Amino acid sequence: MDAEIGIIGGSGFYSLLDNPEQVELETKYGKPSGPVSLGSIGGRKVAFLSRHGPKHTFPPHKVPYRANIEALDYLGVKRIVATSTVGSLDPRYGPGDFLLFDQFINATYGRPDTFYDESKIVHVSVAYPYCEDLRGVAAEAAKTMGIDLKPTGTVAVINGPRFSTKAESQYFGRAAGANVINMTQYPEVVLAREKAICYLGIGLVTDYDAGLEGREDIKPVTMSEVLQIFAKNVDKAKSLIGSVVPKIASSRSCACAKALEGATSG
Repeated sequence: MDAEIGIIGGSGFYSLLDNPEQVELETKYGKPSGPVSLGSIGGRKVAFLSRHGPKHTFPPHKVPYRANIEALDYLGVKRIVATSTVGSLDPRYGPGDFLLFDQFINATYGRPDTFYDESKIVHVSVAYPYCEDLRGVAAEAAKTMGIDLKPTGTVAVINGPRFSTKAESQYFGRAAGANVINMTQYPEVVLAREKAICYLGIGLVTDYDAGLEGREDIKPVTMSEVLQIFAKNVDKAKSLIGSVVPKIASSRSCACAKALEGATSG
């Protein structure tokens, strides 16, 4: 029972796997969001986990992030490909666009966000939180497929489950410099780094958050709008992942693999 690549996304991505087998796991941090589906994509062993649960029962602030990453690590996962819906704070990123995260700004609170909060103190570097190698693979795959994908983007991560006020949206975009906003990228990407797992974050823009400054024609986001744009683009996202996974190198030479070297204090 093992896998080399993990996929985290919505329940609509189950169909990606060939002949999946579901396994129930228990970790020291509790159960993950749901059963882990083990299967293959393009001959690669893959583990899929629905971030919010198979029936979307976990809100963003209650997703068992530590249990999810711990479960994938237990299965032998060394790379994670994760999809997230995001709201745009930048007119250059419009609904229906895809992007690869390269930076995040954390504005969450109260979420357990480290595996090292007991006897061992570890300070991992997250100056560059997203795997550069995986981003390169994804950008090339999108180009080959003719998918318009922006290779970089800073994501502001808020606690949720509510959407932003207009002032908050303007702050994260104008003052903080974020391009998009989301509720689940933190602490998921950091926990992966603490396990020395490479992490690729693919964002699907579904809306303009609280609207755009100076654009009265663009209204604040509604959940129905998010679901509508996601439904239109989920097949494209699945195709992109299906193309990325077989192209991932079997060995690693990126900094993620050495994330724990020299990170222990004392």
